[in-house]
Amino acid sequence: MEGNDGDAANVVAPFAKRRNDFSRAFQYYLDRSTPHPMQRWLGTLAIAAIYVLRVYYAQGFYIVSYGLGIYILNLLIGFLSPKVDPELEVLDGASLPTKGSDEFKPFIRRLPEFKFWYAITKAFCVAFVMTFFSIFDVPVFWPILLFYWIVLFVLTMKRQIMHMMKYRYVPFSLGKQRYGKKKSDASSSGLARD
Repeated sequence: MEGNDGDAANVVAPFAKRRNDFSRAFQYYLDRSTPHPMQRWLGTLAIAAIYVLRVYYAQGFYIVSYGLGIYILNLLIGFLSPKVDPELEVLDGASLPTKGSDEFKPFIRRLPEFKFWYAITKAFCVAFVMTFFSIFDVPVFWPILLFYWIVLFVLTMKRQIMHMMKYRYVPFSLGKQRYGKKKSDASSSGLARD
């Protein structure tokens, strides 16, 4: 019996090693892509364009596209939301500042940008693979799904924007804040004359 277990282990070991090697290589390239958000998003945009072309030419898979849209909307809400929701958390010191005199606390996302990008990219890849199986091509009247998704998007974004306004946070930053030039010496010398 030990011979049979040894044979099974010998067969499984190469597959486990290849899977481990692939996982390490994949993680290596994923880590190398981290500091390059523009290139990552352009790659995802290319994958999305390929998916859209596939759906357009196949004239089907609208349920897959609808599910993909709902999933991306869910990810977007996580990306725009703070990690600590002021509505749900009792004021324990971890809430966002609501007054000008409050201490500055940086905006921390519930879903960081890298995880947001990675989840969207995986979703497009999975949806693309699903378009090759006819079981996912359920016949539906796609304008109704599109209209329903647009209504859902508008209502969800309206609620999210109201939440942002109520708790005074902006989920975007465009880098370090730049201040205007200092007043010239002429204006400061005018104060000295008075």
